[in-house]
Amino acid sequence: MRAFVFPGQGAQTIGMGRDLAEAYPAARAVFEEVDAALGESLSRLIWEGDIETLTLTANAQPALMATSMAAMRALEAEGVAVTAADFVAGHSLGEYSALCAAGTFTLADTARLLRTRGRAMQDAVPVGQGAMAALLGLDFEGASKVAAEASSADEVCQAANDNDPGQVVVSGHKAAVERAVDLAKAAGAKRAMLLPVSAPFHSELMAPAAEVMAGALREVDMTAPAVALVANVRAEAVSDVGTIRDLLVRQVTGSVRWRESVGWMVAQGVTEFWEIGAGKALSGMIRRIEREAATAQVGTADEVKAAAAALAGEA
Repeated sequence: MRAFVFPGQGAQTIGMGRDLAEAYPAARAVFEEVDAALGESLSRLIWEGDIETLTLTANAQPALMATSMAAMRALEAEGVAVTAADFVAGHSLGEYSALCAAGTFTLADTARLLRTRGRAMQDAVPVGQGAMAALLGLDFEGASKVAAEASSADEVCQAANDNDPGQVVVSGHKAAVERAVDLAKAAGAKRAMLLPVSAPFHSELMAPAAEVMAGALREVDMTAPAVALVANVRAEAVSDVGTIRDLLVRQVTGSVRWRESVGWMVAQGVTEFWEIGAGKALSGMIRRIEREAATAQVGTADEVKAAAAALAGEA
């Protein structure tokens, strides 16, 4: 069995997806449709802009989705459909890419939803008041304990991303997150450092953004995915549209249960994970979760051709 997995923020690079657009008309059409949906040339920013502007949440989210979907459309042009996978999953914003690939959202709606999501998440907390930190060498239980100790009556810190057995990200008020960094080091973390992000994602401070997304998702047509989604919030497969909508809202403030999601897929019999889009961060996490798992990246034209050679005819 296999899963197609889709990356989240942090994977963005200037130039991502350009060779896909040059090699595959279907991939170029993805970037053109996203540009039209947003009313601006996001593709120019992705290919020719500066990394600081691309990394802004409102840009990074639709940009990474566009790159993932360009890779997916290139795969389809080579004869590999999303139904070649038994499950789809994505890390945070990657969940939207997964759902777009599986046909739940149209490409244009996905781009607009992620622009809305990025802006809402950025606007939820004034710049400088929130922070996130990676704790390396602590498991989720240990990191959650540190986060609880770092919290106070009026300053929140909570475990936000359970990425793999030795990497948990905490999120919340900046002062509380800074306390968590110090506490993690005292608790034996190999490393604990603040991350270069502009808002405290996946914490209760994102509640205003969750409200925005609840409204936005009510306005969008959704179709049951062609392949079941392993949802961040539940760490198990879901296909019901109403459930998916609810989980996408809860995901804004809830923990990304990536370690558990991968473990659940492995328990179902998944042995292959194909990372669709920019970078290879998910592949690294997956191998740390399950050493026997086979991983491969599909983010360049050469990688698409290699994947198609392995997967064509199985869709």
